[in-house]
Amino acid sequence: MKTLILGVGNSILTDDGVGIKIAHKLKEGNPELEVTETSEAGIALLDLMAGYDKLIIIDSIRTEKGKPGELYKLGLEALKPAANLSSSHGIDIATAYEIGQRLGYRMPKYISIYAVEIKDNTTFGERCTEEVEARIPFIAEQIIGEEKL
Repeated sequence: MKTLILGVGNSILTDDGVGIKIAHKLKEGNPELEVTETSEAGIALLDLMAGYDKLIIIDSIRTEKGKPGELYKLGLEALKPAANLSSSHGIDIATAYEIGQRLGYRMPKYISIYAVEIKDNTTFGERCTEEVEARIPFIAEQIIGEEKL
């Protein structure tokens, strides 16, 4: 099964880069994994995800009640495609996936989305906050176990 691990975020905005850092950690322990990092979103992800059987997306999330470093697992079905598909600006991942299918791209059949609760995504810095940084190895191991990598 051709699998892509996609680390999403901005590595110079503290915790926003956690998805990229976790993707790198996964690659460290398993060099044959195909890992890509991106700060893109929406329709720009279409070309990255096309052609794979399985897609694992790792990104950050900031909720009101979450604890920094907490991991949430979502499937694509949890994300509702936008009702208006006529604009390619500001669309979500589910809409990009649906557009890919409509255009005849070979889209992944299996998609897992991992979102890591963050504390700070506005401060410039290449390191995550202590709470999030400390959880990166544990989160990588959780993903390896869940996805059987």
